[in-house]
Amino acid sequence: MSILNILLPAPRLRALIFKEFAQIRRDTRLAVSLVIPPVLQLVLFGFALNATVSHLHLGVVDESHSSRSRDLIANMTQSGSFELAHTYGSARELGDALSRGELDAGLVIPTDFEKDLERGRPTEVQILLNAMNANTAAIGQGYAEGVIISWNQTLGQNGLHANFRRIATNPGTRRGRVTLNPAFLFNPALNGTWFTVTGTFGVLLMLNGSIVASTAMIKERERGTVEQLLMTPATTSEIIIAKITPLFMLLCLLVLFAASLLKILFNVPFRGNIFLVLSGGALCVLCGIGVGTFIATYTKSAQQAQLMAFFINPPLSSLSGSLTPVEAMPTWLQPVTLFNPIRHFGIITRSCLLKGSGMDTLWPNYLALIGFAAVLLTLSVGRFRKQLG
Repeated sequence: MSILNILLPAPRLRALIFKEFAQIRRDTRLAVSLVIPPVLQLVLFGFALNATVSHLHLGVVDESHSSRSRDLIANMTQSGSFELAHTYGSARELGDALSRGELDAGLVIPTDFEKDLERGRPTEVQILLNAMNANTAAIGQGYAEGVIISWNQTLGQNGLHANFRRIATNPGTRRGRVTLNPAFLFNPALNGTWFTVTGTFGVLLMLNGSIVASTAMIKERERGTVEQLLMTPATTSEIIIAKITPLFMLLCLLVLFAASLLKILFNVPFRGNIFLVLSGGALCVLCGIGVGTFIATYTKSAQQAQLMAFFINPPLSSLSGSLTPVEAMPTWLQPVTLFNPIRHFGIITRSCLLKGSGMDTLWPNYLALIGFAAVLLTLSVGRFRKQLG
């Protein structure tokens, strides 16, 4: 507490802040909610909300029963993208298994598969994909095409020149050939977890800040200690500052701890200035405290606060671009996300950590966070002061 003695020379305000720290320390549930739930949520979101798809259940119909067909099946299953679930005698049985949800994909190899390869004829294999989840189906198609292209190259090295082509696509011209050479910037390994954890970072700060702030305010009112504070010589502004300061300091420790988890547990690169991320996290925490205090001033119990937060926090989370890109949202909805503090903090976190961006490019997002924090705190403090009066 010696730091507070230096930063807060006013003994009355310092005493109020010490009192708030002591009250938080005595409230075990509030202290636990400041640490354990955000950490668990960040860890679970990082591992569970991963767009990477692997070990898709693959069913096979091998009508060729040849060494080449067995080699292709082995390449499909050894890639790690597919896992052989079952072999079937006909395409109808395979289709029935797909309709029952037992498989994610199916491979049908025709009877003349090996003969066509040896004669240099174009041959076709059919990939059936369960498109109930369109994202999984699209990823599975890319996996299958990649495996077949790679296997086709090994055939060419052995003197065979197979021509695999996709059904229902326009045939390419034979006059020229365009080769695609992609380069993946900022995330060469295409680690989808980096996108998830850097996005949910702001969601956790905002939501936990609002929940903790509203809970602390409502418990203070239910215990009747607000009236006792009004009987002290402390001014209304000092009471409000004393209420907000301990929560802000403890949640800033959460920002530091969560940032450490990003590096240690998920190996997110820190290419930029980490101070920019921490300062953006502090502004996001202030926004969360402002929302929580505002909710507390309109509710009389913890149940009412939770119900009101249900109408505020889910829209903030879904319109933040933390789990799904903003570009995937409808065009008319994308401008609405600009009024979401979590989106601006997500841009700061991803740009700074993954791209190494600095203040020269991120200053609009910092100005937006400062504006949101100022407006939310002003509204909540005004409402709280009115109640104290």
